[in-house]
Amino acid sequence: EVQLVESGGGLVQAGGSLRLSCAASGVTFDDYAVGWFRQAPGKEREGVSYISTIDGTTSYADSVKGRFAISGDYPKNTVHLQMNNLKTEDTAVYYCAAHPGTVVTGRAEEYDYWGQGTQVTVSS
Repeated sequence: EVQLVESGGGLVQAGGSLRLSCAASGVTFDDYAVGWFRQAPGKEREGVSYISTIDGTTSYADSVKGRFAISGDYPKNTVHLQMNNLKTEDTAVYYCAAHPGTVVTGRAEEYDYWGQGTQVTVSS
């Protein structure tokens, strides 16, 4: 059974940083694309950042470029999302997701596996 477990969320002041982690079991991140998505109250889920574990290709939503960085720790079967200079509008539940293959995409329907999410709250 494939499981993705997010951790690292919490409450932080605007301008602060958090590092989210997505740990996988039941699958190895050898040839997967992993993405981070978020959903704020009353809003639709949106893609944040994605990485191909095969070739390291990354992609970011315009709203987080220059502030967030996605990376992989593949011996630990984990993908991280470093979030710097956080803004109040980054407040959301953050989910990691994975699908086999190399395509990094913000299309949520392309992802087969999802975690339960971790809350990120940024206060002003």
